[in-house]
Amino acid sequence: QVQLVESGGGLVDPGESLKLSCVASGRFFHSSAMGWYRQAPGKSRELVASMSSGGTTNYADFVKGRFTISRDHAKSSVYLQMNNLKPEDTAVYYCNIIGTDAWGQGTQVTVSS
Repeated sequence: QVQLVESGGGLVDPGESLKLSCVASGRFFHSSAMGWYRQAPGKSRELVASMSSGGTTNYADFVKGRFTISRDHAKSSVYLQMNNLKPEDTAVYYCNIIGTDAWGQGTQVTVSS
């Protein structure tokens, strides 16, 4: 059974940084594209960044130059480094196996002064 567990969210001031982590269980990790999504109150869930099993990355325009996705196959983990955070980045962030219904429980990121 696939399990995804996110961590690393929190409350930060605008301009600060956070690094989210997602640990995945199961044998799929090494062959699957992984992604980070977010959902703000009253809005639909949206893709933030993704990375293929081979390392190709894709970013939403609203995070390009600020966020970086990475993965560690040895730890079955995917990360999201978020720099220069803005209040509009406030949302629950979810880890996902791209193309599946496998989701973590989410981690709250709040950017506010």
